[in-house]
Amino acid sequence: MDIFSIENEYSSGVYGKRELALARGRGVQVWDTEGRAYIDCAAGIGVANIGHSHPYLVNAVQEQVQTLVTSQEMFYDGQRARLYQRLAALLPPGLTRFFLCNSGTEAVEAAIKFARLSRGRPGVVAAMRGFHGRTLGALSATHKKQYRQPFAPLVPGFSHIPFGNIERLEAAVTDGTAAVILEVVQGEGGVRLADPDFFAAARAICDEQGALLIVDEVQTGYGRTGTFFALEQVGLQPDMLCMGKAMAGGVPMGAVAIGDRVGPLPVGAHGSTFGGNPLACAAANSVLDIFEAEQLVARAAANGAYFRAALRQIDSPRIREVRGMGLMVGIELKERAMPYVMALMERGIITLTAGTTVIRLLPPLVINREQLDTVAAALQEVLE
Repeated sequence: MDIFSIENEYSSGVYGKRELALARGRGVQVWDTEGRAYIDCAAGIGVANIGHSHPYLVNAVQEQVQTLVTSQEMFYDGQRARLYQRLAALLPPGLTRFFLCNSGTEAVEAAIKFARLSRGRPGVVAAMRGFHGRTLGALSATHKKQYRQPFAPLVPGFSHIPFGNIERLEAAVTDGTAAVILEVVQGEGGVRLADPDFFAAARAICDEQGALLIVDEVQTGYGRTGTFFALEQVGLQPDMLCMGKAMAGGVPMGAVAIGDRVGPLPVGAHGSTFGGNPLACAAANSVLDIFEAEQLVARAAANGAYFRAALRQIDSPRIREVRGMGLMVGIELKERAMPYVMALMERGIITLTAGTTVIRLLPPLVINREQLDTVAAALQEVLE
C-alpha cells in the first residue's frame, strides 16, 4: 500500500505533510514504515507526555474497551467520578467542578461560553501571539493573522493586548469584559514567557472589573513545564483552567476546571456527546497513575534544566535565544526554523516550529539524559 499517494489523494489538504509515515512508537521513540527509529521531540504536539504506548495505559484502555466504551454524562460513571476527585486535588483551591470534552479547543470554547453566560457580558481579552485553538470562538481568541483572516468576520467582542503588558491589559478590561484568557507560556507563539507580575496584575484587574480569568494550560499542563500546571510557577489563581493534549496519553480528551466565581451553570447550557466517556476517563486515570509512579513532574523539571543548559552551550551565530520551562523548550533563530527542523528529521530527531523562527521541542517527559544529549548533539551539528 502506497500510504503517501493515498493520503495525498484523499486528505483534506489542510495539513502540511512531512515525507514520513510513522508505524509505531514506544516511550520516547517512534519508527517509520521503513523501520528507522526517531527520538520524538514533538510528542504529538505535546500529547505523549508519558511516552508512546506506555504499557500501563495500554492495559487500562484494553480493560475499559472490554467493559464499557461510551456512556454520556446523563449517567454516572466510576471512572469519571475518580478522575474528577483526582483533578480537584491537583488544582488550586476552588477549582472543583469540571466540564469534560474531547480537545483543548473544545475546552476553550466551553470556557468562553461559561464566562459570557456567567457574567452576562460579551467582551473577551486575549494576548497577542497567543494560540487557543481553531474553532470559531477559540480562533477569535487566537491572534495569528494567518489563522484568523480567511475566516473573518470572527466572533465579535474579542480584543488583544501585548503579552506581558500590564498597562495595555488594564486599559482593555472594562465593565463590558466577561473574561481575560491567557497562556502562562505561549507555545505556538514561540515558547514565550511573561514576568510573574503580569499574571498577578491580570488577577487584580479581573477582580476590579468583575471579569473572569481563564488560563489556557492545554500545552503547558501535565508536567510539561516542570510543575503539574505552569500557573504554579507564577502563583496564579484562575477562575477557569483549560486542559487537553496530554490528559489521556493520546486518547482525545479536554477539560475545563471551573471555580466558584463561575455560574451557576444551568442544565443544558453546554454539552458533548463524547465528553467524559469511560474510555477517555480510564486513560486519563492511568496517566495520573503513571505520573505518580514515575515522578514525571520532577523529572521534567530536572531534565528540562539540564537540557536548556546543554543547548545554551551550542556556539552558533544562528541562535538568538534558548528559552523555556521544564521540557517545553524554544530555540529562537535569526532565520527561518523549518530547514533546520527538516535537517534534524534526517538525523532521526523529530521537532516542531513555533512561528517562523523558533524550533520547538516537546519531548515525552520520560526522556532520559542520554537521549537529551543525542538531541543536543544533533542540534549542534545542524546549527553550526
